[in-house]
Amino acid sequence: MKKAISILILIITMTSCNSEKKNPIEGTWRLISAETTEKDSTFSTFNKNTKMIKIINDSHFAFLNHDLKNGKDSTTALYFAGGGKYTLKDSIYTENLEYFNNRNWENNKFEFVVKVQNDTLIQKGIEKVEKLGVDHIIIEKYVREK
Repeated sequence: MKKAISILILIITMTSCNSEKKNPIEGTWRLISAETTEKDSTFSTFNKNTKMIKIINDSHFAFLNHDLKNGKDSTTALYFAGGGKYTLKDSIYTENLEYFNNRNWENNKFEFVVKVQNDTLIQKGIEKVEKLGVDHIIIEKYVREK
């Protein structure tokens, strides 16, 4: 009888642990491609001379991008970063950009459809900031950093 109770407790414990679904977009992601569509033109916005990561936890996201020459070449020196809270409902991922070094982008919401395939995160959506005249579709692909 004790053995049966022990097995039952073990099964309940294992089942309850497995019932917690991990958010598939949580983690650290490195940008591997990016494209933008404006009006009738689609073009790559991926810069192979930079490295960008996106970090997503249970409530916030942050992105960091910098040039690979450590800012030593003034013609290609680049650094930008931003972040804020996000929501995820099914495949709809909405970023609330609270912080960004280009302050004109702050306090805007950006809605994306996200899909995770193996170690790749794909997000597609519209970036629109009226005061900057920004209105385009972006598709970004990230690979999970290990």
